[in-house]
Amino acid sequence: MAFMVKHVVGGQLKSLTGGLTEEKPEGEKTEAAAQGMTQEEFEQYQQQLEEEKQEREANFAQKKAERATVRSHFRDKYRLPKIQQAGDDVELPTELAKMIAQDNQEEEHKQSVLGHLTSIQNVDMDQLKDKAQATLEDLKKQTENCSLM
Repeated sequence: MAFMVKHVVGGQLKSLTGGLTEEKPEGEKTEAAAQGMTQEEFEQYQQQLEEEKQEREANFAQKKAERATVRSHFRDKYRLPKIQQAGDDVELPTELAKMIAQDNQEEEHKQSVLGHLTSIQNVDMDQLKDKAQATLEDLKKQTENCSLM
């Protein structure tokens, strides 16, 4: 509330007194004073920030070089062509595409229920399918006879 009164009445009061009191405009404060530090502390703080920035940039450059080395290694290992521009449409070599498709099919088969069952020894898949179909037919017959359905 006091802020509102000072804000509303303060401007009119200054014009009456002719601005006899000297107030520093807020823009004249130094950056150190604005952050509540002495000039020395502020300089140390700025130096520390600069050192941290340089350290981050050095770490980034090192990681970037490591990634480039790994990419180069995989290009050599799998005989992949070097990609010039990332914005262009990239086509996989046909051999690599076939290998990926084959791996995906194997993974899908392994993740399916039948894939898990085939890995179990001494399981007759045909007999298991017949039992499952018979069970479904029995359930259908029971639901047809049910008065609620």
